[in-house]
Amino acid sequence: MKLKTCLKSLVLLSGLAMLQGCAHLPGGIAACNTPLEGRKYTILGKTEATDSRICLLGILPVTSANSVRAALDKAVVRVDGDALIDITVESYFHYWILFSKDIVKVEGTAIRFNK
Repeated sequence: MKLKTCLKSLVLLSGLAMLQGCAHLPGGIAACNTPLEGRKYTILGKTEATDSRICLLGILPVTSANSVRAALDKAVVRVDGDALIDITVESYFHYWILFSKDIVKVEGTAIRFNK
């Protein structure tokens, strides 16, 4: 009897463990987010930012949608720049039993245009 209860508990815990997980997906690479032709600029350094969305039960959004544009804007503002060069974008997905989180991460080199 005790063995049967222990096996049931083990099966239940294994099933719950399978309801969670994560994934990492490459998003893309871009040289810059604004035209640079003929414009002089100063390199400010590396920067990065994320934007995320949380959903209950994986389908009911609790926060606004995550977007590459929002993460890009945050990365530029973080270093008081005008644009980014050498940009990479990645997505992360975290799934738990009651909620999920989708994350977009933007990394790049911030620049400021010379006046």
